[in-house]
Amino acid sequence: MGKTVCAAVVADPEMELVAAVDVFGEGTVVAETSVTIAADRAAFGAARADVVVDFTVLDSARETIAWCAANNIHVVVGTTGFTELDIAAFHELFAGAKSNAVIAPNFTIGAVLMMRFSELAAPWFESAEIIEFHHGAKKDAPSGTAMQTAQRIGAASNQWMQDPTEKVVAKGARGGIVNGVPIHSVRMHGMYAHQEVILGGPGQTLTIRHDSTDVAAYMPGVLLAVREVANRPGLTAALDPLLGL
Repeated sequence: MGKTVCAAVVADPEMELVAAVDVFGEGTVVAETSVTIAADRAAFGAARADVVVDFTVLDSARETIAWCAANNIHVVVGTTGFTELDIAAFHELFAGAKSNAVIAPNFTIGAVLMMRFSELAAPWFESAEIIEFHHGAKKDAPSGTAMQTAQRIGAASNQWMQDPTEKVVAKGARGGIVNGVPIHSVRMHGMYAHQEVILGGPGQTLTIRHDSTDVAAYMPGVLLAVREVANRPGLTAALDPLLGL
């Protein structure tokens, strides 16, 4: 992901890649640039970066977000797994900061639209379930996108049919329940990132599906956030406002 973000920034005529940080890549040069990868966040400050993009892991991302707020540098974050307490803390952190943040569980524009379409459809159906499919190396389940989808569907409607299941033969067969919506997580080699939202009513079902097959799918959303973060005071915790949704 880091390499793809760097390449997308380099390819954009309106942007300039001025620094890159990766403790595992320290000392190597980013392709098609003269930027040498550093191991410390201080490299962003030394390069006078306007925006930092973070796709790492939770502990590192939390530190990067706090560092950016303290150093007046905007930050765009695609790392997933933040808790509600994390997001609340980030809101407070950037409320009085001179820099802003955009944090989203998914920067794929199609996935954002899939969530929005599901939210709009939910009040018109009696049942809803989510199946999310990811590659075999994904460590968290359900995915951040599935969690947010269920939260938004649940906020749009809580009038769901009662689950008819009386006996669960295998624990977890009915999925994990989030805001009344079951989520089923599939982890499998050969897949990348996919999600289906299935809504049902008498005599009909509606399936809304989004497929990402490559990290390139995230780049339009990431670049949009890089352009817009300076114009979004405080913390923006989704890509939707940037799309006018």
